[in-house]
Amino acid sequence: QVRFVESGGGLVQPGGSLRLSCTGSESIVNRYAMGWHRQAPGKRRELVASITLDGRTDFADSVKGRFTISRDKAENMVYLQMNNLKPDDTADYYCNTKFAQYPWGQGTQVTVSS
Repeated sequence: QVRFVESGGGLVQPGGSLRLSCTGSESIVNRYAMGWHRQAPGKRRELVASITLDGRTDFADSVKGRFTISRDKAENMVYLQMNNLKPDDTADYYCNTKFAQYPWGQGTQVTVSS
């Protein structure tokens, strides 16, 4: 069964940065368009960033210009660089394929607060 493991979350002040990392079993990262999804308290999970197999990226309007998604094929990793973080970015962050085709991992918690 495909499994994802996310890491890199934490508590950061507004304006700060974090880099989230994700690896998936069965080389899933190198076989599908991948996405970072997040779920804020009381809200539905949403896709915030995605990257295709050929490296094209797309972002939700709320994070455009602040977040960057990248993939390291050799290491089977996907990253989410988050800059200029805002309190509204507070959420649990998960990686999965872009269309969330596999079970969710544990996620990594991001809290943006002063």
